[in-house]
Amino acid sequence: MMSSKDDDGPNKPPSPDEAFKKISEFLKSNFDGQNVSFSINDPFGQFNGGGDAEGTGEEHDLKTEPPKDQSIFDFSYLPKDIKAHLDRYVIKQDEAKKALSIAVCDHYNHAKYLRRLSETDPEAASKVEFAKQNVIIIGPTGVGKTYLVKHIAELIGVPFVKADATKFSETGYVGADVDDLVRELVRKADGDVDLAEYGIIYIDEIDKIATSGEMIGRDVSGRGVQTTMLKLMEETEVALRNPQDIQSQMQAMFEMSRGGGGAKDTINTRHILFIVSGAFSGLEKIIEKRVRQGAIGFGADLVDIPDEEQLQKIAGTQDFIEYGFEAEFIGRLPVRVVCEHLEPNDLFEIMKHSEGSLIRQYEREFEAFGIKADFEDGALEKIAELAAKEKTGARGLLTVCERLLRDFKFELPGTAVTDLKIDAELVEEPDSTLADYREKAGQGNKKVAAELAAFRRKFTEAHGVKLNFEPDAVEEIVRLQEEKRISVLNLCDQLFHDFQFGLKLIQKNTGQDTFELNGEAVKDPDTFLSGLVVASYSHGEKKGAEPKPESESDVAAEAESVVASERGEENE
Repeated sequence: MMSSKDDDGPNKPPSPDEAFKKISEFLKSNFDGQNVSFSINDPFGQFNGGGDAEGTGEEHDLKTEPPKDQSIFDFSYLPKDIKAHLDRYVIKQDEAKKALSIAVCDHYNHAKYLRRLSETDPEAASKVEFAKQNVIIIGPTGVGKTYLVKHIAELIGVPFVKADATKFSETGYVGADVDDLVRELVRKADGDVDLAEYGIIYIDEIDKIATSGEMIGRDVSGRGVQTTMLKLMEETEVALRNPQDIQSQMQAMFEMSRGGGGAKDTINTRHILFIVSGAFSGLEKIIEKRVRQGAIGFGADLVDIPDEEQLQKIAGTQDFIEYGFEAEFIGRLPVRVVCEHLEPNDLFEIMKHSEGSLIRQYEREFEAFGIKADFEDGALEKIAELAAKEKTGARGLLTVCERLLRDFKFELPGTAVTDLKIDAELVEEPDSTLADYREKAGQGNKKVAAELAAFRRKFTEAHGVKLNFEPDAVEEIVRLQEEKRISVLNLCDQLFHDFQFGLKLIQKNTGQDTFELNGEAVKDPDTFLSGLVVASYSHGEKKGAEPKPESESDVAAEAESVVASERGEENE
């Protein structure tokens, strides 16, 4: 019979926590520990840093019950409601907004119906046919594709994940796994798997994974990715943990050993809405070729070839297949939306009326430097014209504004300029306008210098002592004057209203009649003056003046007494 001593001996199997610590140490030492984390009961460690690598086992329980009062499970929006919301943020693109609004309403109304039916009659729910209205958006860069999808997700209250198609590879190859998009939805839903199963996944630059039909051999970045996405866009179960991630799999093993296997470990993609987009450069040539071929032959009517944008609106499934997409893949994207190019007038409306206007951003940036930026309509029209030439949609606005205002943002902060009028003249002649503001800044500084000189004269005439302001003191006075928006004379009167009493005491002790004021004198006049008074006693003692009191506190007390006395005499 083995004793209890033997149970505690060196051959005793380690507890789960002890094994956890040892594996954590192994991961740290072999895989650059600061980038490796490991925790028990943290199914999303691969997304959020993993939890406690020291083995405290911080828990992040999966929610398998539907959250109460969650708006998506009581979806009641109309297509007009969604479009009205999008109108606040995205200018133009009316047809795209309508198509997206209808697709989203249909999708979530179907999902709500099936969810309720499954609660009352699961068998009937399983027999309901449900064709997902996944969306493909065609349009050039900067026209608002991402913005449309992002604000739809925010409005209806579902998690939203965006990614570029170019970063994915077929499962098992170097690159991101498309299944990670589904796992990312869970992270965005704060671990709520039930909510994540109703999220929106948006994949941009989908045209970059189109492949040529003549390609021979394995294609891990195009056709293979399309094939992998097929099952996600229809209905499949995705493991919460990446099977290629050893850390996640080890966590699963430990949770199973600790009896944590009851939590949901897969995500169903049936109700996840997939929206993909791309510029699809060259697609119009394929469509044009098809249209021309249809007009060839005896007796055929001559047809006018539409422009690029109109051609994209009549794109058919076969056009996408010829472009390089699998028929099954493009078939999973039944709703097709074409975004329009943005003209100068559209860019003007974006700056003038969009809630996410770039102009608001620039106003805040200048305001941080104490400068009020005022954009006039004439300037916005000129900026819109220049941005349209960039051929990058709304992104061109930032390019133009940055080029125009960079020197203003660099040179004007810290000067006397507090207002910047951005008009058509500034856009057309930024260099000469900046030169005018430099001159104004110089004049402002001259005005500050003149007012300081007037204050010094007044102070000397009234109290018989002179003040000189060092450069850092002038800078601090300018800053305070702009902040308080009062004149330099009024500011100095406020800052130095009792200075004469302390300075007279110093003059009595030392004979000094000229004083240099630095930035600290402006920031904290009382502390600066007290320091001068204390120093004056040491100087006076050397010159044979009245003996210095025993301590600095005594000095301060005596100084205050003398100052109060002299203030009283002056008031009389």
